[in-house]
Amino acid sequence: MRPAARGDMLAAMTEVQQRTGPPGRDWPALRVADWVGTRDTLHMWTQVVGKIRLGATPMVNHWWQVPFYVTARGLTTSAIPHGRRIFDIEFDFWDHLLHIRADDGDRREVTLEPKPVSQFYAETTVALRDLDLEVPIRTTPTEVERAIPFEDDDEHGTYDGAAVRRFWGQLVQAHRMLTDFRSRFVGKVSPVHFFWGGFDLAVTRFSGRTAPTHPGGAPNCPDWVMIEGYSHEVSSCGFWPGGGEEGAFYAYAYPEPDGFAEHPVGPAAASYNTGAGQFLLPYEAVRTAPDPDRDVLEFLQTTYEAAAEHGDWDRNMLEDDPARRAGPR
Repeated sequence: MRPAARGDMLAAMTEVQQRTGPPGRDWPALRVADWVGTRDTLHMWTQVVGKIRLGATPMVNHWWQVPFYVTARGLTTSAIPHGRRIFDIEFDFWDHLLHIRADDGDRREVTLEPKPVSQFYAETTVALRDLDLEVPIRTTPTEVERAIPFEDDDEHGTYDGAAVRRFWGQLVQAHRMLTDFRSRFVGKVSPVHFFWGGFDLAVTRFSGRTAPTHPGGAPNCPDWVMIEGYSHEVSSCGFWPGGGEEGAFYAYAYPEPDGFAEHPVGPAAASYNTGAGQFLLPYEAVRTAPDPDRDVLEFLQTTYEAAAEHGDWDRNMLEDDPARRAGPR
């Protein structure tokens, strides 16, 4: 099948808008400066839980066994194996609880409220022990410049529940857009997942070819972690609560092909950030646009085209219309 044209993609999103309501109604405002302390605390809390999932789950390519997933209440690990048992952990941003649920029906909660990382780590560890679900972890956080071990971190302890709920609302909108964008690719593509290392929501498309060895360089993260994550050519995009006044959508390619940074992308608020090595679209520009959904889809599509066209991807084999696939054969 020929790849869907940009106009076809945007027209399809218009149909989605007709089913989901007026554009822009549910895009919450949240200035990064107004919740940066809470953001950094929540980042460390997600690392505690993420390392529990990492410690208990078998390895999957590109570390896909470690991220979280957006839910109707917050973020979940999904099912985690533990011997012959399973359990899950969910950040509930409505009731502000961490739910730890075992497959025998037993459960424990940790309250999400102002408290240092050391206390959150201790309470979570005790809850797991009570459920006979202990998981040894490495307690040093990753992908941050100041890696304070969880048991020693009394620095991060801010929690603004209203801000966290607005952040979750941003993730809901980003998840909705990335899910729609993901559906138009029939090659290898990741789930829409939340990486607690970088604290971002992402989806990644693959060309099908291997990539040159990644140079690594992420703070407090061994190079071999990045080498596994980027073992194959990718076009990746997502949302991060940074990079703009209210966060930003981003897109990059690895390896970055010649001409990628100069490729024309939309909407007008999008631009290539040389220091970051990626295209950025400020969240506030999306939120205040007449049609936020259309702007995000245009950004995702045009930045993907920058990677695919300059990287010589076989687009005829990798792209298709989800409506066609869902119809009768």
